[in-house]
Amino acid sequence: MPNPSRETYSHGHHDSVLRSHQWRTAENSAAYLLPWLKPADRLLDVGVGPGTITVDFAQRLTDGAIIGIDSAPAAVSATLRLAAERAVSNLSVSVGDVYDLEFPDASFDVVHAHQLLQHLSDPIAALRQMRRVCRPGGLVAARDADYEAMTWYPPSAALTRWLELYHEVTRANGGEPDAGRRLLSWAHAAGFDDVEASASAWCFAAPVDVGWWSETWAERLSQSNFGQQAVEHGLTDSAELAQLAQGWLQWGRLPDAWFSVLHAEVLCRCQCLALRRRFAPRSIFK
Repeated sequence: MPNPSRETYSHGHHDSVLRSHQWRTAENSAAYLLPWLKPADRLLDVGVGPGTITVDFAQRLTDGAIIGIDSAPAAVSATLRLAAERAVSNLSVSVGDVYDLEFPDASFDVVHAHQLLQHLSDPIAALRQMRRVCRPGGLVAARDADYEAMTWYPPSAALTRWLELYHEVTRANGGEPDAGRRLLSWAHAAGFDDVEASASAWCFAAPVDVGWWSETWAERLSQSNFGQQAVEHGLTDSAELAQLAQGWLQWGRLPDAWFSVLHAEVLCRCQCLALRRRFAPRSIFK
C-alpha cells in the first residue's frame, strides 16, 4: 500500500494554483454526476482542494450530508472557510488518506473524486477504497484531465515545452498526467463491472478567460511548487522556467488564442457481492 506522506502533489498550493482551482464548480467540473444526485444523499468528496465543488454539492444535497477529505491541511482549511462564508451546515471536512479511508464499509451513497487519481502512485488502490465505502447501488464518480489530449491554437513552442515538462515532473513524482484515458481501465481493475464512461472539456476562448488561464500557468512555472520540483528533479532550470512563463503570457495575449482541456469521467455503480456472483461467469466463483 502506498504511503500517502510520500505522495507528491505536483501543483502544490501556491496562490496561483488555488486561484485556478477556485474557478471549478459542480456545474463546470461534475456535470456528468449532477443528474444522479438526490437531495438526501450522503456523499464523500475525496480530495476537496479549495472546496468549491464540495460546497456546491453540499448546497445541492439539502437533506443529505457531505464529508470531505484531503491530504493537505491547507485544502481542508480553505474548504472550511468557504463553507462558513456560504453558511453551509451539512458539510464536515478533515485531513484524510484515500488509501485508508476511515469509514465503515458501505457508508456513502456517492463517493466523488475530481482531478485526484492522476496524482496518485496507485490509483487502482484508491478506487478500491472508494468502492469499499460506497453502498451497494451507490456511485463512485471520478473525473481526470488527460494532458496529452490538451490542445491549443496558435502553436507555441513555449506551451509545447511546458506540456513536455509537465509530463516529466508528474511522472517523476509518481503520478500519471494522462490519467483521463486510463480511467475506464483503472475502474475495471479496481473491480467495478458496471461503469459508464464519458468525456467533457473546459474551453478557454474569450480573451479574459485565455488571459486568466495563461497568467495562472505563467505564475505556476515561476513561483509554485511545480517549478521548484522541476528544478529539483533536474529537468529544467530557473532560466528556462522564466522563458516558459513569458511564453505563456505572450501566447495568452494573442487575439486568436484558444485552449481546451479534455477530461474523462467514470460513473461506477457499486454492486453487492451476491449480485456480482449472480451475473458473473460461473467459472469465477467455483
